Amino acid sequence: MSKYQFRIEVMPQYLPEHSAPDQSVYGFAYTITITNTGEVAAQLISRHWIITNAAGEIEEVKGLGVVGHQPMLKPGESFQYGSGCRLRTQTGSMHGSFFFVADDGERFDVEIPAFALDDGATRTLH
Repeated sequence: MSKYQFRIEVMPQYLPEHSAPDQSVYGFAYTITITNTGEVAAQLISRHWIITNAAGEIEEVKGLGVVGHQPMLKPGESFQYGSGCRLRTQTGSMHGSFFFVADDGERFDVEIPAFALDDGATRTLH
């Protein structure tokens, strides 16, 4: 086990009630669970997201904490939050990183693996 290790789990969801396909607006929510699987307590300081739609347009989002929180997670503890985004296409993806500072002063990034955003519509590929 690494001293500084976190597991990031993501559950994305399409939000038809926050979408207007006729106006190229597609709303998505995602629930993130961050679990400290390491040996040292660490505080989440900031986030960095890279959001890409099906047209290849990229949006970067950087900021302090997540949904107004900068949780301190001891080994074995988890923090869960929900957020969302809008795309101009029916599909896209997100990935990024969280920046942490450990109790012992160590600073490190934790990668957020890429996940798909999809409205669930059936498409015919040509």
